[in-house]
Amino acid sequence: MARMYSHRRGKSGSKRPVAKLKPKWVQTPPEEIKRIVVSLAREGHPKSSIGVMLRDRHGVPSVKTATGMSIAQILREAGEDPMDAEDLKLLIKKGEAMKRHIDRYKSDHLNVHNLQLVESKIRRIAKYYKRKGVLPADWRYE
Repeated sequence: MARMYSHRRGKSGSKRPVAKLKPKWVQTPPEEIKRIVVSLAREGHPKSSIGVMLRDRHGVPSVKTATGMSIAQILREAGEDPMDAEDLKLLIKKGEAMKRHIDRYKSDHLNVHNLQLVESKIRRIAKYYKRKGVLPADWRYE
């Protein structure tokens, strides 16, 4: 099937292994991983960057296989706010930057089209989060 917003086909990129068990070479105990996740969240890092930091700095390939809980579950258990709509927040930030660019460069018509695509992604994700109860039902993107 073709991509939604480009003329390409297929999906390329690496896939995570489907392993359900903790790898034998991960030496960090689950309690230590949970403590690191909570401390990184208190420093202000979002969930996606916490996973990347654990992978790169501490050698934990997957928090869920190592601890049995996702990063959001660990943060909820610790009483922290897991910031569920992180992708929506980043898309809104990208749309605002594109609007500033359009205000500065009025003849950039390709960017106007790309802004329309980003805004449609925002509305689609917002519709999903409203359905799941993450966003209030009266939330609107403007």
